[in-house]
Amino acid sequence: MLTTTHALLSEALTGAMVLPGDPGWDEARSGFNLLRDQHPAAVAFPANAEDVALAVAYARAAGLRVAPQATAHNQGPLGGLEETLLLNVSALQEVRVDPGARRVRVGAGVKWDRVGPRLSAHGLAGLQGSSPDVGIAGYSLGGGLGWLARKHGLQTNAVTAFEVVTADGDLVRADHDNHPDLFWALRGGGGSFGVVTAIEFGVHEVEELYAGAMFFPFERSAEVLRAWSALLPTLPDELMSWASVMHFPPIPDVPAFARGRSYAVVMAAHLGSEAEGRALLRPLRDLGPERDTFAPVPPVVLGDLAMDPLDPLPFRLTHRLLDELPESTIHELMAKLGPESGRGPTVTILQFRHMGGALARELPGAGARATLPGEVCAMALGVVMDEASDVAVREALADFDAIVAPHHAGLYANFVEDPADASVFFEPAVWERLRAVKALYDPADVFAGNHHVPPARA
Repeated sequence: MLTTTHALLSEALTGAMVLPGDPGWDEARSGFNLLRDQHPAAVAFPANAEDVALAVAYARAAGLRVAPQATAHNQGPLGGLEETLLLNVSALQEVRVDPGARRVRVGAGVKWDRVGPRLSAHGLAGLQGSSPDVGIAGYSLGGGLGWLARKHGLQTNAVTAFEVVTADGDLVRADHDNHPDLFWALRGGGGSFGVVTAIEFGVHEVEELYAGAMFFPFERSAEVLRAWSALLPTLPDELMSWASVMHFPPIPDVPAFARGRSYAVVMAAHLGSEAEGRALLRPLRDLGPERDTFAPVPPVVLGDLAMDPLDPLPFRLTHRLLDELPESTIHELMAKLGPESGRGPTVTILQFRHMGGALARELPGAGARATLPGEVCAMALGVVMDEASDVAVREALADFDAIVAPHHAGLYANFVEDPADASVFFEPAVWERLRAVKALYDPADVFAGNHHVPPARA
């Protein structure tokens, strides 16, 4: 049955179909995190929305589940994908920018790197995150925590419409007026409700902002983190800042001054004048950074500000949303993971993002992921190169989790890299509504989203 169905689907699709044993199989099933080894029943590459509908219908006929994927970031929560058709929508590359209406429409395979520069050229900015390599649709389905979030909230609530193939194989438009329950669920509830083929969203007028990074010697990490944390209560919603301890590999992609070196880094983006931004960040600049890149810049610069890796890596990641980041917690983290720990670059990135502002305010008409709790998002990532480094990274991340646990305020689904009980991401009433929407649109549980929402049972 499966062999017959795969052959029929391969003939019916405009796009490609890759099966186990085919040339290119390993590449077709791979994701951004090279530690995750997915083994789906097959991988389909639809060329358009009609292909998506065909693939869903054929998968149902074969008794397979369907897992949508584009850039394959955050693919770990999908698990091994046995008896699942992996539906890679990366070929859906439509991009339309309407500067006058401040609206964007993109296909489900489009990354931020195709949209950010176009918007910036028109004096506009979307609510993109730290990497231009991330797909807009997946980022939005999980929330979307970006550089302008303290002022404008999560990207998911900037979305004005989705086009979705449902479990029945229908292509529908979900917005405030059409399929409003589905529209609500897709805005932050994840990809368990259908296959998104296109997404429309609003953007903001941003001609210029004051942004950049200050690099301090690694040995001063504790001092920098304490100063940054103490500064947070004074900062307006217009300023988003991140403080990180980073170990840069000696590779060409890294700026020459940082290759093979380690720094404490404070990055920020301020929706205001240079004079205002300089005044707000003066306590950090008074510490005397080794390098300071802050300047008035167009919003396209935000795509590279975080210096996120663009190529797939083998890594482990953990995070927590914290109600506060007190000095005692910084001291413990630095003792276990910082310059005094003797662990070296075991944790490649230790990062803290300022939360609050619009992230804490639910607006009328918001989706399932209306807000995020906490004042600081704390994240630790370690690159794994061999078995010994894997053990070291696991131990270091466990220490991180234990240290920040007393200040746990919640989790952000897009940063959870392992299969998890998705109910912990939502308030009970939101979770029950998500399950009800799932039961309405996918009662047979065809779709496997990154963080699975099961249908409510009658």
